[in-house]
This record gives sequence, structure tokens and C-alpha cells, in this order.
Amino acid sequence: MFSRLRRILVSDRVSTPSEERPRTRQHNIFEAAATYVSACAEDDQRQIDESSGWVSPEALSFGVSELACRAVIALARERDESPQTVARSLLGLPAA
Repeated sequence: MFSRLRRILVSDRVSTPSEERPRTRQHNIFEAAATYVSACAEDDQRQIDESSGWVSPEALSFGVSELACRAVIALARERDESPQTVARSLLGLPAA
């Protein structure tokens, strides 16, 4: 179970035997998500492509979702508004 969870949370993309495996840095899902989202905001396709390969698509999706939740909560506290109001505002939706 833990090995499966580790594969989801941390990319292990090199398929060569461990003794031949080059020393590459492994990235966690939150680092991948932060880099991916900031690259999207800056329209940096090279960084988008690179960071999207650091972890599985499912892990990246989870990381991006977690980042979105944390960002909305932080903005809601800063603005003294509800998270729903902030999220709808960020997406250009009318108030509920």
C-alpha cells in the first residue's frame, strides 16, 4: 500500500535499473502543482511541459486542486469574504 501511495505522490519516471539510474531529483505533488500553475499564469509552455511530467497526471490534478483550495481560503480571509464568493469572483461568475 505504501509503495503505491509513494508512486502517486512522488514521480519515479526513470525505467532503467537502479544501478544504472541517473541521479535525478524527484519532485513532490505540491512542488509540481505550484510550478505548473505559476507556469500557466506566466504562459511558460516549456515549464508547463516540464512540471507536468514530474508526477502522474492524477497526482498533479490533486496538487492543483489543493493549491486552488488554499489560494481561495487565503484570499477569502484577506478579503473577509466567503470562499464561495471569492471562487465565483475569480471565475467571473455572478454571486450565488
